[in-house]
Amino acid sequence: MKTVINLPEGVKARLEDYKVILEGPKGSTSMKLKNPLAKVSIKDNEVIIETPKDNRRCKTVMNTFKAHVLNMVKGVQEGYEARLRICYGHFPVTVKIEGQIMIIENFSGEKVPRKARLMPDCEVKVQGSEIIINGLNKELVGQTAANIEIATKIKNKDLRIFQDGIWIIKKPGREGL
Repeated sequence: MKTVINLPEGVKARLEDYKVILEGPKGSTSMKLKNPLAKVSIKDNEVIIETPKDNRRCKTVMNTFKAHVLNMVKGVQEGYEARLRICYGHFPVTVKIEGQIMIIENFSGEKVPRKARLMPDCEVKVQGSEIIINGLNKELVGQTAANIEIATKIKNKDLRIFQDGIWIIKKPGREGL
């Protein structure tokens, strides 16, 4: 069984040792697609995903690879964006970016700053009370947003009262949340 993904104009693909690399107008992104139940090949302007058998497990792997390639195509054409909002009730929160780490200071009046890991190939900007994350890889943009949200999780307090945090308001790939 096989499926064929036709690449749009302006998008080029190449394969290097199980790693699919797509280049488009916004830049390039890559992902390693290796599984014994599926084989990826590139001919002309098409990405071909083949499976040795026609059973449920092989179809699942094939469709997963197809979804990854389609996400990569959209990423190199349009890119992905996630937005987060900084919310606080009493103590003003300060957010700084230092390399691949986001430092969140004065969260709920804490003296020790909280830190969130930023994934590579993601551009993070702080504009007022919003954090904007842009990138070509949907998974990396989403993971960066999740890391920031998890860093401000409140423990051992009533969440109905203590609603401070940095919350995702727009996910990559979805218009409204």
